[in-house]
Amino acid sequence: MAKIQPLPAASSPPSCSPSGDEPQVLQKQAAYTVWMKSLVFNGNGCTVYGADGGVAFRVDNYGCRGGREVFFMDRAGKTLIRIQRKSFGMFRRWEACRFFDDGEGFGEETRPWFSVQKAGKNGAAVRIHGCGRTFAIDGCARKSDYKITGADGAVAAAIERKQTASGVVLGEDVLTLTVGSGTDHLLALGLVVIWGLMNRCL
Repeated sequence: MAKIQPLPAASSPPSCSPSGDEPQVLQKQAAYTVWMKSLVFNGNGCTVYGADGGVAFRVDNYGCRGGREVFFMDRAGKTLIRIQRKSFGMFRRWEACRFFDDGEGFGEETRPWFSVQKAGKNGAAVRIHGCGRTFAIDGCARKSDYKITGADGAVAAAIERKQTASGVVLGEDVLTLTVGSGTDHLLALGLVVIWGLMNRCL
């Protein structure tokens, strides 16, 4: 499989820890290539490539597009986040629970890390549980380009169709996720997955 190289990154505001009020240790800016396809034959999902062009994370959804539950995994298949759709109709929301390994075993946190609910026609509201921080997803369901912004409007991450070094724009299912410094990469990636589920892209 050919390596897909991501583009350079930009800056953005910090996030919260998944389990409480303490802020995350600041992460460096980075960019990922997100291919909205599963590596599993006839499966729905997406594949995330890192700076080295190799698979960094993946989502394999064996059900229908926009399924009620998916698992975000690392390259080895270890679950990092479980994403579930809750409720129905206009009150529908998505919740993400983070998995942990404390050295004695592997398990799931009892409290959701964050939740996402549709807001208006072209966006979604994000709430981080435990610390009160909020984000927003601002974009159009029919377009590949959108942004994740903090409560102050600063861009935490941006998603757009990937361009090659020569300027060729790739297909709508090949995206560049640019994560700003200070933003939790796993949070940004989880939001990309949820946005794809909300719009039945995976």
